[in-house]
Amino acid sequence: MDASVSNEVAKDFSPFLKIYKDGRVERLSGTDIVPTSLDAQTGVASKDAVISPDTGVSARLYIPKTKITTNPTKLPLLVYFHGGGFCMGSPFCAYYHSYVTSLVAETNAVAVSVDYRKAPENPLPLGFDDSWAALNWVQSHFEGQGPEEWLNSYADFERVFFAGDSAGANIAHHMALRLGHEGLVGVKLKGIALVHPYFWGSEPIEGETHVVENRAKAEGIWRFACPSTIGADDPLINPGKDLKLAKLGADRVLVCVAEQDVLRQRGWYYSELLKKSEWGGAVEVVETKEEDHVFHLNNPTGENAVALLKKVASFINQDI
Repeated sequence: MDASVSNEVAKDFSPFLKIYKDGRVERLSGTDIVPTSLDAQTGVASKDAVISPDTGVSARLYIPKTKITTNPTKLPLLVYFHGGGFCMGSPFCAYYHSYVTSLVAETNAVAVSVDYRKAPENPLPLGFDDSWAALNWVQSHFEGQGPEEWLNSYADFERVFFAGDSAGANIAHHMALRLGHEGLVGVKLKGIALVHPYFWGSEPIEGETHVVENRAKAEGIWRFACPSTIGADDPLINPGKDLKLAKLGADRVLVCVAEQDVLRQRGWYYSELLKKSEWGGAVEVVETKEEDHVFHLNNPTGENAVALLKKVASFINQDI
């Protein structure tokens, strides 16, 4: 193939990824792999596990090892879904490994960070199916008979939480919905924490940007990741169109939004939808001023990022 053709860009989703006309996918960040370890600063240990050899779905597990040795009590279980527009990122890259490590240290919880298959090579809804398969794998440990000893020994399945950022927050929401409909034996989902959730819709809502470029990009990423979608009013991206919303299988919901994020109003709108539904749980929204989308990953030691981490940890530890 002519080099000029192979280097011609078909779709440009910078700073996330580029798709070339020859079909090549170039991810612009989140492709690095950090090895598992015992983190000296936090005392958190990590290890990797294969969930499905057939699909390649896997996870990175975390435990607050230095605290477990002095306190044998079982700990809350956090299942985390990474963001990246359904197309990029992984539990193994530096910013997600660091974030989940810090969250485990702050909450004193056990965590499973899910590596679902990504679009466009694996278009949605495969990522949702992979995430549900991961939850079923996690559930297989609730009687202490699963393949991973960390989950058998330390995870409290009566105190389970889902969390995620951006596209991962969307996934966390849908996993809570599916749990509400289908259930997971032995699993009590106490809450979900959605950080800058990636929801959208065909029509602007009150207070939302009308900038054509922003709206086109927000919808374009969705259509790219899920080519079979009916559009921006697909219930998978627009919870306002989901007739099953009231079946959300969590007791509490924390929604975190950022003042300068184009998705800010969608987070507020989601909270209002829950309040107006027959769901019956408690929802809280926390807004960070003067910050943009997933700022906490880009500047994890900043004052606002630390405050956000502590808020998510407080949400998880609320019932302890």
